[in-house]
Amino acid sequence: MPPFKAPTLIRRPRLGVCLRGRRCVFSQAITSDGITTPVPDEALLQKTKSPFYFDTGYALYAKRPPRPFPPPFSSPPSGSFSDPLSTHNRSRDRRPYVNGEMIRGITNGDDAVLVGENFIGANDGVGAWATRPKGHAGLWSRLILHFWALEAERYAYMSSSNDSDPEPDPVHYLQKAYEQTLSATSQPTEWHGTTTACGALLHHTNNKYPAEPVLYVTNLGDSQIMVLRPKDQEVIYKTSEQWHWFDCPRQLGTNSPDTPNTNAVMDKVTLQENDVVLAMSDGVPDNLWEHEILQNVLGSIRIWEQKPDLESSEDRAGGAGGGMLFVAQELVKAARAIAEDPFAESPFMERAVEEGLAMEGGKLDDISVVAALCRRRKG
Repeated sequence: MPPFKAPTLIRRPRLGVCLRGRRCVFSQAITSDGITTPVPDEALLQKTKSPFYFDTGYALYAKRPPRPFPPPFSSPPSGSFSDPLSTHNRSRDRRPYVNGEMIRGITNGDDAVLVGENFIGANDGVGAWATRPKGHAGLWSRLILHFWALEAERYAYMSSSNDSDPEPDPVHYLQKAYEQTLSATSQPTEWHGTTTACGALLHHTNNKYPAEPVLYVTNLGDSQIMVLRPKDQEVIYKTSEQWHWFDCPRQLGTNSPDTPNTNAVMDKVTLQENDVVLAMSDGVPDNLWEHEILQNVLGSIRIWEQKPDLESSEDRAGGAGGGMLFVAQELVKAARAIAEDPFAESPFMERAVEEGLAMEGGKLDDISVVAALCRRRKG
């Protein structure tokens, strides 16, 4: 038998559609949410001098539970009490590691998200790799995001330690993350996969006083960054999809011709305080049109502002004080409702029909949302 060779590019499988045209709603679908994703203790000691930060929240829906990470990225429990005690001690920490560091972010099916105070991202691993030997798209999407965040964190730490404040280069950070992921998933720990990548790095102007927030948006594939200005009730920016052909996005990984240096697109967006930045896997824009996303977010912010909180006097204006978690939760609910509706009209259905494909309803997929409110530090 000839050696296995993965295809150059993998088209996403049409998951959630049963034989005879009936839609499958996965019984193992799971949801989760939070404010920020975990970071090592030592990372919390690194402070940035940026005058701006993200007030964040995230919500996730996975059509099926994520696959466990394989060794050496995880430490599975010992199989027997006769094993050395040191093995049992190591197995208590179920968090995945690479190169001795905890892998940043959270896995959601084959998606991965990362939520920090100056960097957010959402990657979408191509799930068809699950059917291939040594295939693990969820590992690839998470590792790319992990190494990308580390590079952005190093930049923030260095710029805070020096008087000079050089302009960030998120495409270069993504290129380094891609190269480090290739290295981490090569022999002797070979794992195949591909993933889209999108991230937003919050920075600021250096030549104005007071400083103004600037967002560095990087995208490769069809996940999406969207920037909303609630006070004007409008979308001021969103990334454009990058496809090789319909439902086959640009992707980083095994045998793909795409690389960050060649194919990633970076835009600078001038922000205002209280602008909302969304990082979303394609499970959102495939099921909701732009105006629906906008109205959903604006409605959630209004509800949050009017919702009484007897336990806290924290400012709730514009979605502050935990409102971004509520925004993310409501957006995931809306996208999921369309994804599970076999008769709904959806952007993905519309594009499929334009390609001459017979399809109706939403696209059942992993749905990941990170919502971030741009805020100025006090003092």
